[in-house]
Amino acid sequence: MANVLTLSLNPALDLAISLPRLALGQVNRTDATHLEAAGKGVNVARVLAALGHRVRVSGFLGAANDGPFLRAFEAMGVEDDFLRVAGETRINAKVAEHDGRVTDINGPGLEIDAAAFGALVERLDALATDCEARPDAVLIGGSLPPGIAAEDLAALVVRLRGHGLPVWVDTSGAALRAAIEAGPTAVKPNEVELADWAGRALDTSAERLAAALRLHAAGVEEALISAGAEGVLWISRRGSWLATPPRVAVASTVGAGDTLVAGMLHGLLEGHAAPQTLAFATALSAESVRHLGVGNVHAEDLSSLQQQTRVRRLDDADTGGALA
Repeated sequence: MANVLTLSLNPALDLAISLPRLALGQVNRTDATHLEAAGKGVNVARVLAALGHRVRVSGFLGAANDGPFLRAFEAMGVEDDFLRVAGETRINAKVAEHDGRVTDINGPGLEIDAAAFGALVERLDALATDCEARPDAVLIGGSLPPGIAAEDLAALVVRLRGHGLPVWVDTSGAALRAAIEAGPTAVKPNEVELADWAGRALDTSAERLAAALRLHAAGVEEALISAGAEGVLWISRRGSWLATPPRVAVASTVGAGDTLVAGMLHGLLEGHAAPQTLAFATALSAESVRHLGVGNVHAEDLSSLQQQTRVRRLDDADTGGALA
């Protein structure tokens, strides 16, 4: 198993709410509520740790309310390397309705000053040169907090790549555009985020494929595009692939993208074949939408979900290649 570092620069306590339908301006009764330490990096770490990888989590946490994170990290079995800053980590509300619609209500996050960001960079430099703790891959996930600009994220990607580390980025908007310019190993936009980067609507599968190919040609080694029930598009030096997920009852899509990233990282780090890697990640992501939270790697029917996942190659490119 591999050493993986996940970075959450703007994590959150996620308040997940499930209810039949959200009625604005009225009293709503929930089916379930769940408060959980989260953020894209934390979610990816949760899945990778469950798959047996050695995971270190880092980024920024508010010192005033880090208790839920401490308990989560202990339960997950990951190493806590977060920097604490003054204040409270934000709380985000995610309202999932029975028809699959999800409404996110996200706070801006803690203000991160130059000194705190510099301290994180120094810690990452030390980790990259530590023979025992050096990660085999780095995942930077989520939005940027106040005080950290898109250019700062780009500089961080360049710095980590300069250490020879594979860097995966899962973010959106200006942060995603800046990260792509910095040359990460991989990015995972959804179809809306891909269209934003491409600068035009992508209404058909052919248009999404063309944009994904452009993304790969721009220097992204692993271009991974999630499009919900329409499937997962993966463009890399292993070729161009499309996975169609099995049909499942959707309870919440929160965490599905993070689960997909974790599943892909797992397969590539373990050296699995491309179709096997994509089928596993897609099936595990499909498993996650059946309930609140990330995918359950121990689900009894996960093997069946993989068998129901259709993976096909879209080109005749060489299937060789490695993670870095």
